[in-house]
Amino acid sequence: MQVTPVPSETHEAIYHVSDPDVGLLGFIAIHSTKLGPAAGGLRMRPYAAVDAALEDVKRLSEGMTFKNAAAGLPLGGGKAVIIGDPATDKTPELLKSFARAIQSLEGRYITAEDMGMTPSDMAILAQETDYAAGLADGEFASGDPSPITAQGIFNAIQTTWAQKHRSPTLVGVTVAVQGLGNVGWHLCDLLHQAHANLVVTDVDAERIAKAEVRFSAKSVQPDEIYGVEADIFAPCAIGGILNAQTIPTLKVSVVAGGANNQLATPQDAGQLHDRGILYAPDFVANGGGIINVATEVLQIRDRAGFVEAKLQALTGTLQKMLDQAETAGVSPADIAIATVEEQMSAQAA
Repeated sequence: MQVTPVPSETHEAIYHVSDPDVGLLGFIAIHSTKLGPAAGGLRMRPYAAVDAALEDVKRLSEGMTFKNAAAGLPLGGGKAVIIGDPATDKTPELLKSFARAIQSLEGRYITAEDMGMTPSDMAILAQETDYAAGLADGEFASGDPSPITAQGIFNAIQTTWAQKHRSPTLVGVTVAVQGLGNVGWHLCDLLHQAHANLVVTDVDAERIAKAEVRFSAKSVQPDEIYGVEADIFAPCAIGGILNAQTIPTLKVSVVAGGANNQLATPQDAGQLHDRGILYAPDFVANGGGIINVATEVLQIRDRAGFVEAKLQALTGTLQKMLDQAETAGVSPADIAIATVEEQMSAQAA
């Protein structure tokens, strides 16, 4: 296993991780440790190219800096990615090798599960590193973060919808959900309980079929979700999906979802604003997962109380951002960046 520094002008450190003996190739990115050790999940995807994986880990780790600060956590921003298909390429040997790379950083980066990872994978990592969270067992184990992530997104959807339409109810509101992974599925469950109407899509046809039954959902093909007649668009899959091609096709008034880095470029926030679409900044809307993980990292005994208080505070932070954006006549994304930078300065002082 080799851990090789990658030069960067934007991050504190980026490491290329490789172990040909187990088929391991990936990256660890530490964007900032200004507020504490860099914390963020480990993602495994069959990236089309190494450069694509590097760009993803850079954007994701930067997003974690803002996400942790917005949630008021004493943690910096980091992320890790492994190149490969989790369904066919993931092995205990590969995970253990990557865990040794994490251990070599001596606590500067703390990992947890993300796309392509599970609590059982975290248990394997924990055999080789002291810096793996999201475990299913243990005194401070936080387990699968996706239900809490989904709750935070649901709160953000309610808040953003109420801001746009001055109505807190989601009864009869149509939500187009992109992605039926763990987070997307739990979000659909919460929306269904709130009597919203669901239109869903995913690359997994079996998952779609189950959602049609479980949530009385309609379904469309993945590339059709952007043009669906709906009230709210909830992206819960990969990032970069709000761009110059997709934004003009949206037929919604609110975008609020769980995917990281939903905007392909910062300018895309302005495109949404110009179209009258209210956008809930993703690093605020999807902060529930890291709040859950933080109970384990920070060894919080009253886990439920901590999570509830932080989720409420995060909803309050989003509400203030939306109010300020409305008053200023700008996108909430602009307000969110400025707000978090102020919070980071205050927390680091």
